[in-house]
Amino acid sequence: MSDAGPLISVEKVNKHFGPHHVLKDISTHFNAGEVAVIVGASGSGKSTLLRMLNRLETHDSGRIVVDGIEVSDDPKQLDKLRTEVGMVFQQFNLFPHLTVLENVALAPRRVRALSRDEAESRARELLERVGLSAHVHKHPFQLSGGQQQRVAIARSLAMRPKVLLFDEPTSALDPEMVKEVLDVMKQLAASGMTMLVVTHEMGFAREVADRVLFIDQGRVAADAPPTQFFGAQDNARIRAFLGQILH
Repeated sequence: MSDAGPLISVEKVNKHFGPHHVLKDISTHFNAGEVAVIVGASGSGKSTLLRMLNRLETHDSGRIVVDGIEVSDDPKQLDKLRTEVGMVFQQFNLFPHLTVLENVALAPRRVRALSRDEAESRARELLERVGLSAHVHKHPFQLSGGQQQRVAIARSLAMRPKVLLFDEPTSALDPEMVKEVLDVMKQLAASGMTMLVVTHEMGFAREVADRVLFIDQGRVAADAPPTQFFGAQDNARIRAFLGQILH
């Protein structure tokens, strides 16, 4: 950890949905340049934790700080936060009436006040980076699911965020399209991008993650390097989870 401290800190965070206590006194931190993969059974709270980092879900108590910005409902803080934190969802959420180029260039123009030329130049660079240079003038419906997800990644990168959050980015894809998205994510990780990834892709976690966090019944039950997490595991809950997912 650098002298400046972690990029993201989560302190004693709790979250309820009605009577259901989803996250229980979660405390953790993430450093700049780190790739953390968050895993756990369905309903364990992993996506909720991720979504709280950019205030798509509110926390009931505790404290979340991202790059010195307190995560709260203060509109100014929220605007600052959202420019620093990119998010890639399970569904691609592209604007159907805009071309691929327009989808990627829109936010830098609206939020970062770039000129059309600057925004489109940046968008073209990023679309080349994710292997979609040939598709810039197409509309989302003309692309495969894997291509649409790569556009969504380029769109998040266009804002030059400090951290990228991925919420099960491959779970809506056909199996043959998963690899093309994971390959782009591996390239991003190799470039030093700070990434927090909720996923069931254990091969990605094993190969790319610096840390694997296992969320179990609303708590961080394990936080370990992949070699340790996937190695001889003395936690029965984790053994059962891996047994199901790696069968």
